[in-house]
Amino acid sequence: QVQLVESGGGLVQTGGSLRLSCAASTRTFSSYAMAWFRQAPGKEREFVASITWNGDSRYYADAVKGRFTISRDNAKNTVYLQMNSLKPEDTAVYYCALGSISTMTSRYRDWGQGTQVTVSS
Repeated sequence: QVQLVESGGGLVQTGGSLRLSCAASTRTFSSYAMAWFRQAPGKEREFVASITWNGDSRYYADAVKGRFTISRDNAKNTVYLQMNSLKPEDTAVYYCALGSISTMTSRYRDWGQGTQVTVSS
């Protein structure tokens, strides 16, 4: 099983920025798509962004398009989520996931423990 460790969450004001990182403990990191999902209290986990194994294609939820950017560094086994123009509705626990490119949680086989992002109004 692959270990995924997220970092970079925290408290930020509306309009601020955060950069999340997710480090993977596998030599085959570059073979897999990566994604970020988030889950707010009382809500289901939802897709945020995904990136193909080589970074050539990226996909975003409508709610974050134009504000968030997903990227990866295969040499460092790390995927990133740059979050700009943050809004209170972005408040959630953010999870990274490894698997096959998709917006569905079922297509990802390994998950991190999550990192809290809180946006104050």
